[in-house]
Amino acid sequence: MMIDRETRKRLIVAIANRVIASADELTDLDRAIGDGDHGTNMRRGFEAVLAAADELSAKSFGESLRAVGTTLVMKVGGASGPLYGTLFLSLGKSLANEVNREQVAEAFAVAIDAVKARGKSEAGQKTMLDVFLPVLAVVREGGDGIPARLRATARLAAEKTIPMKAIRGRASFLGERSIGHMDPGARSSELIVDAVADVMEGCA
Repeated sequence: MMIDRETRKRLIVAIANRVIASADELTDLDRAIGDGDHGTNMRRGFEAVLAAADELSAKSFGESLRAVGTTLVMKVGGASGPLYGTLFLSLGKSLANEVNREQVAEAFAVAIDAVKARGKSEAGQKTMLDVFLPVLAVVREGGDGIPARLRATARLAAEKTIPMKAIRGRASFLGERSIGHMDPGARSSELIVDAVADVMEGCA
């Protein structure tokens, strides 16, 4: 699949708009188990990404992903900026303008490992990893209907963080009181996967 300039811009705009539109929801989720700034921080970062969409999409796919990552590190702040920045920076190191599913799966796996290392976290600790790892399994599996399966998997994975006890991040300070709330990072990860799935369907 060729990720041309138009497709790069659609990806950037779709992801940014989805996160920005859900900023209040993310803030509400974070207010329950964090410091209540996840939505505000993510909105600020992705508004900067959206404002630079034309410039970013003019770069190669790898360069545009790295530029998104750098923007998020600089603008988002908190714990989410370095984590999402690491994700996009790592993806940008591995992906070229022409990609296939196997290459995307390998790049995503490497990026997830980078996020694990940056956050010193693993699956099952009520973080974005609890969405990204099941999504990676879908990408690796391939087959028909990948966009719909990505959406469904990400949605279910985010919901599965509700009964989890937080082990990492600010929510871990609450201990048992973190149980019963969706992890805001898992929800923002779901939003990103959902936006990517929309663009995939548009390219089909």
